Amino acid sequence: MGQSFLYEICGMAASIFMILGYLPQAIHTIRTRNTDGIALPTFIMMGIGAICFMLQGLLHKPEIIWSLFLTNLVTATCSCIVFGIKIYNDYFKGRK
Repeated sequence: MGQSFLYEICGMAASIFMILGYLPQAIHTIRTRNTDGIALPTFIMMGIGAICFMLQGLLHKPEIIWSLFLTNLVTATCSCIVFGIKIYNDYFKGRK
């Protein structure tokens, strides 16, 4: 088992765990529209971090790191959805 194989396995495992860890919160928030327990700065920073990791995956040379890009595409999308629901709940419904 070479170092490259171990590198790929670790990357794929990290991708799976990141998505499985992030998705339940996003699904719960989308279903219930309840964002009372969510800290807005956390989701802003998580979204920005995911976008930065997406760019890192795309800009990696000599080839794109697809696992890094795709994982963070999912997490950035979930983060943006939750962020949008949070903004709507807190500012457009008048709750602060």
